[in-house]
Amino acid sequence: MSRPRCERCQRPQDHCLCPLIPTLCSRTRVLLLQHPSETGHALNTARLAALGLVNAELRIGEVFDDLPALLATPGYRAALLFPGEEARALEAYSPTQSLPLLLIVPDGTWRKTRKLLYLNPLLGQLPRVTLGQVAPSRYRLRKAPDEGALSTLEAVVQALNALEAPAAFDALLKPFDALIEGQIQAMGRETFERNHGPIVRA
Repeated sequence: MSRPRCERCQRPQDHCLCPLIPTLCSRTRVLLLQHPSETGHALNTARLAALGLVNAELRIGEVFDDLPALLATPGYRAALLFPGEEARALEAYSPTQSLPLLLIVPDGTWRKTRKLLYLNPLLGQLPRVTLGQVAPSRYRLRKAPDEGALSTLEAVVQALNALEAPAAFDALLKPFDALIEGQIQAMGRETFERNHGPIVRA
């Protein structure tokens, strides 16, 4: 028999994260495009980002037929948060900048996110942006595939911190940190330290 789940955060009721999820407003609009394979992931950090940001939306799928309408959202200029040769490092909005970003964030493994770009050619036509200074990932349970690799939630937080400085969006990481800590407790400290090294507090 499956354990009862919170309908909002989709965690088991006895591990509900909702009390830790903030309600933050941002000038930037964040559109998270999640590959279906990520929906059952234990962390599902894209969902945490969408729940914590008022001006964010999570879409799940491989092909997004309404993408043209989404990209044409009035009052924003669309950009894709994805590395590439022509990707521009995000900087804080200038006082003279009238239109904030509609920040498109693909969510999935590198292979799955590249597939999203392939299946939705409009994404590939967008200007690309990337993070400048990348803070280390707080995802202590896995070895990052590349230096500077982040979870989707961490990437969103760092992007918003760069764009909307001096505003800070680190409160979005509270449920993420709780998830990581819960998984460490579940596996046992000794097992964690044997596989991942001594525990270092984020």
